Amino acid sequence: MTQKNYQLPELIYDYDELAPFISEEQLRLHHAKHHQTYVNGANAIFDKIAMARKENIDLDMKAVLKELSFHLGGHILHSLFWRNLAPAGKAGGQPAGILAEKINSEFGDFARFKKEFSQTALTVEGSGWAALTHSLEDGRLLITQIEKHNVNLFPQSKILLVLDVWEHAYYLDYKNERTKFIEAFWKIVNWQEVEKNLEK
Repeated sequence: MTQKNYQLPELIYDYDELAPFISEEQLRLHHAKHHQTYVNGANAIFDKIAMARKENIDLDMKAVLKELSFHLGGHILHSLFWRNLAPAGKAGGQPAGILAEKINSEFGDFARFKKEFSQTALTVEGSGWAALTHSLEDGRLLITQIEKHNVNLFPQSKILLVLDVWEHAYYLDYKNERTKFIEAFWKIVNWQEVEKNLEK
């Protein structure tokens, strides 16, 4: 059976629609260059694995699978990240509905959740992500850090919301001021999409 290659997803908004929080230049570079690199990397590794199986060649599976985790994790996380965002007039503020109820139940209120999530993003060492997840085991909302793209998550947890804090996500707009990028992120969170992820 032939597997379909991964593709760079199209954005649901134009490159200039997240400004001034994310500039057109920053978003174009992040999406069209960096994300495309992870798509290409994942496809290349799958091709390498397929060729090795066809020709019965041994691979260093530890190295191959670590590289695959990096590229495929990068593709999946970025795909989720783009959908987590929306133009300012359609995003930001606070969530509603069942998502708001879950946040209030778990964290006490939205302000506490926002503070914990922001601190998580700010303290990622080097390159990585902050993520809000939903445990399928006990229904808890959990915040976690993801190192690079290798998805370091609790088993049976569904990712609902992510924030990319690699420097390539913000350096053109905010230089080394990650805190300002995190503050801007809250203006363009697409809460409707996050709630859809929870409902799934």
